[in-house]
Amino acid sequence: MVNWAQVFVNSGITGSLYLIGAVGLTLTYGLSKFPNFAHAEFITLGAFFGYIVAEPLGLGLPPSLIVAFLVTGLVGLLCYRVIFQPLSKKGATLIHLMVASIALGLVLRYSIGSIWGWEPLYFKTSWPSFDIGIIRITGLWIWLIFVAITLSIIMHLILVHTRIGKAIRATKSNPELALASGININRVILVTWFIGAGLAAVAGIFRAANTQIWPMTGWDIILPIFAVAILGGIGNFYGSIVAAFIIGLAENLGVVALMTLGLSTSYRIAIAFIILILTLIIRPEGLAMLFRRS
Repeated sequence: MVNWAQVFVNSGITGSLYLIGAVGLTLTYGLSKFPNFAHAEFITLGAFFGYIVAEPLGLGLPPSLIVAFLVTGLVGLLCYRVIFQPLSKKGATLIHLMVASIALGLVLRYSIGSIWGWEPLYFKTSWPSFDIGIIRITGLWIWLIFVAITLSIIMHLILVHTRIGKAIRATKSNPELALASGININRVILVTWFIGAGLAAVAGIFRAANTQIWPMTGWDIILPIFAVAILGGIGNFYGSIVAAFIIGLAENLGVVALMTLGLSTSYRIAIAFIILILTLIIRPEGLAMLFRRS
């Protein structure tokens, strides 16, 4: 018998992880106008920084989230400032920028491997589990859901009620008009890259704490995160929230189907790939039309 209540809880947990990882990607994608494949390595880098703070330093999860967010955010900002901004000013096309992001990702990935090695590391923290009726949930999952909700609220408040948030929305909607209105577009994009890389780091910590850490940690989940960004609508924060939980639900229902058919659950990654392709074919704008405010 399938425990459907547990399936839906697991879907919410998966969706929360994808939400944190995808928000930064969709915002930088919307402003910079190219898919940053090095986002996967920002996830990995954040996982390693978080591990260092949480385990060898013994400071626990909350400080690791803050430190990883700040440090990885600075790395993301510097990557844009040193690599992508000069390329954009020289008239680089979408393909040029995308290939540059792939190259950056490879450099970061093998640098991480050289520093920390390729053998998996594991968080040693023991997370208590709770049984609520027929549902089982761990302390780590509670933290993940709490952080996803908190970050969503914070991002909403930033985008709606702060000057930088309004500048981000204006720049995404109409860069020329934003520039004519006196908005410093370059500064807005730098701030967005800082936030995007920082959020990727947070997602990396939760992914690593729930599984393992190695130089491919971010790459293991980058496809569903891209699927969320595209399904939600490029640059659309609110669409990404809905899309994250759609992908999370589809993935967990797919696991049930795979187990019923006697197939390996490793094929679950194909579910996000199928949704990605169908979205591009049927509705390339994703859910953006449903959420005008981004």
